Amino acid sequence: MSGEAAPAGHGDTGAVTGSGTPRGALGVPGSAAVPGPREGGGSGGPRPVVLPVGRDALLIELPGAEAAEAFHAEVLRRRSAGLLPGITEIVPGARTVLLDGLAEPRRLAAEVGEWRIPPLERGSESAVEIPVRYDGPDLADVAAMWGVTPEEVGRLHAATSFRVAFCGFAPGFGYLTGLPEQYHVPRRSDPRTKVPAGAVGLAGAYTGVYPRSSPGGWQLIGTAVRTVLWDAAREPAALFAPGTRVRFVPEGGAE
Repeated sequence: MSGEAAPAGHGDTGAVTGSGTPRGALGVPGSAAVPGPREGGGSGGPRPVVLPVGRDALLIELPGAEAAEAFHAEVLRRRSAGLLPGITEIVPGARTVLLDGLAEPRRLAAEVGEWRIPPLERGSESAVEIPVRYDGPDLADVAAMWGVTPEEVGRLHAATSFRVAFCGFAPGFGYLTGLPEQYHVPRRSDPRTKVPAGAVGLAGAYTGVYPRSSPGGWQLIGTAVRTVLWDAAREPAALFAPGTRVRFVPEGGAE
């Protein structure tokens, strides 16, 4: 399903804001965007941009997924340190971060350009553990693409430290990053009309766990057991949130 890989509306520079104003430079609808911080803390590379959204929000467009994760982590650090007073919403996307509820969006837009963004660190803080059986119907196909045995797919996947980059597609669905690039796989050419809840899948750079039964085209390598990703009666309802570390634990205690 195409909506799984990148939620619509993220990073679309030709979009219109919620107020009906074309996105452009802050305070100048329709003109060139405000330059943002350089990838890697101002040390060169493609420059992201800062775009206004309505009257009190900014959309930060980053040059890539890893840069977006690093920027999101820096925003969280600054909010925790009390350096972003008044901000109400922080919404990361595949290559964007939306900051909403800003009292002074012009000032923050100018400050963002001076931020030094450290590389993303996948630290040793506590992780949400997801028990999983590596029994997916696409396990053999993924093993062939990786050049390993099906058993090795589970071992390599479970040995990876994952992080929720952003959420979307369905309530409770998190886009998890961490797999090295050589293990990225394409979506299936023939999406399934029904993927069961709890299915663990791979698509591109991402790992995901289906919170409920739905159509989908990810490569299914396993099944999360005893895990409820979305429960409206729980606070918070979603088990995954952007920035959450995740570790898959094979059934039987294998590492």
